[in-house]
Amino acid sequence: MSNLQFQNDLDKLVEILPDRIKCYIDYQKMEDVIEIVLDIGRPPEIRHSDGRIEYIDTSETTYEDIDYITSRVQEFTSDNRSGIPGTLHRISAIRNRQGKVVGLTCRIGRVVTGTISCIKDICLQNKSILFLGRPGVGKTTKLREISRLVADELGKRVVIVDTSNEIAGDGDTPHPAVGHARRMQVRQPEFQKDVMIEAVENHTPEVIVVDEIGTEAEAQAARTIAERGVMLIATAHGNSLESLIKNPTLSDLVGGIQSVTLGDDEAKRRSSQKTVLEREKQPTFDIVIEILDRNTLAVYKDTAEAVDYILRGWPIRPEIRRVDKVYNFASTQAPAVEKEPTVIDKINALDNKIEHPESLKFSFSRQKYVDEVKKFKKIYLYAVSRSIAEKVIERLDLNAEVTRNLDDADIVIAHKNFVKGGAKVLSTAEEKRLQIFYVKTNSMAQIQKVIKEALDIAEINERQTFYDITEKALDEAKSAIEKILAGADDIELKPQNQHIRKLQHELVEQHNLESKSIGEGDSRHLRIVGGQDYKEKLG
Repeated sequence: MSNLQFQNDLDKLVEILPDRIKCYIDYQKMEDVIEIVLDIGRPPEIRHSDGRIEYIDTSETTYEDIDYITSRVQEFTSDNRSGIPGTLHRISAIRNRQGKVVGLTCRIGRVVTGTISCIKDICLQNKSILFLGRPGVGKTTKLREISRLVADELGKRVVIVDTSNEIAGDGDTPHPAVGHARRMQVRQPEFQKDVMIEAVENHTPEVIVVDEIGTEAEAQAARTIAERGVMLIATAHGNSLESLIKNPTLSDLVGGIQSVTLGDDEAKRRSSQKTVLEREKQPTFDIVIEILDRNTLAVYKDTAEAVDYILRGWPIRPEIRRVDKVYNFASTQAPAVEKEPTVIDKINALDNKIEHPESLKFSFSRQKYVDEVKKFKKIYLYAVSRSIAEKVIERLDLNAEVTRNLDDADIVIAHKNFVKGGAKVLSTAEEKRLQIFYVKTNSMAQIQKVIKEALDIAEINERQTFYDITEKALDEAKSAIEKILAGADDIELKPQNQHIRKLQHELVEQHNLESKSIGEGDSRHLRIVGGQDYKEKLG
């Protein structure tokens, strides 16, 4: 918002204040003011964003002061809120037991731009996003800016469900800060869930924006909206993803939780109790963003994975982004929504066009996929043998190194027996949201096991095994295709799972051949049609 626009909006707020308070308003000192507070029997206050409180008059607030303001604003709604048309200012009332107004909070509304520049790429992914954070940290400000971004820059049909006119300001005309987004006002907070559903049913939105989902009914309405294919941008009560999971009213937003009883073998494999908590269903929101402070955001790009990790007690570190840092994104345009490429798509990218037997050349490189997982990591050690850790890294040829600086670390490995002594180091690591792993002893075997766990070496091995099996199955199909093209009769391949059989079918189709899945259960496999049937097809 320009200084001129801010002054014009502030003028409208100052107009409703008593003259004895107006004379204390200095526009040059109002840039960081968040609210003006009047309580019966106390001096009026100006509250700054840094926590400072400025008493603007030594005399106490009277009923005449309160009546002067309330007579110049619209009637208060059931949630004791009012506003000034054409602005984002909010006037909230405190009443006594008889219903008489005895206090007012005049919150100064501003249009703050640039608060979502660090997550602009995420906002353009057509995925539902949930913002979490304590009151006053800037959740509504971000909703306002995202509404304008999606409506104006992407040209999408955006509908704001505006409870208490919090997002688009008071009055029948939405504030210019929301761009071309449409606004549906909510008469009373308890009707928010109904207006959310009404927005979908009546106004064909592509995006719905909602502030403060706080009840189970609203959470259910949000799921209904998401299941209809509408992008949902919302905020919810809760400071963190972990606190939201524990909230029985709102946990459905991130998939809900249920108690599951494991078998003996599975409980032993997980090293857990037999009764554990697991995610019940797919989350309503694809992405969760915690607003740590006005300049710092913690982004969980895969809500389902994050919830699973938290429920199992596995360490997870969100991506930290700062508003005051410049990020260079490849494109400011919304990326096309594409399905995840299959293995065969990746093979075809290497092999391009396959037209003749001699062109059946597969160079299916596993290393490419291993490297995706095997990101370079810096490990900080606490009470763990540095020499042994470095030997493990060297012997296993891991993409990692040991660092002496906690600020540079991606992972912390600590000795379990020294946890109490290292409370300060470990608490600092937790504040930085670093993953912390523990060793029981300083033996080579124990340190190697924990480093492999920290670097997801098990996952890499599983991926290698998957691609080994897939490569062999496709090689078998390739060899059969060559024989069919040379005149062989029908050829049956070895049994494979459904996913690999699908890849084999796709490969056969590329050569204008036919294939069928035959057999049952674990014996199901492909038959590639050849011989006379193939010759008849060629004509």
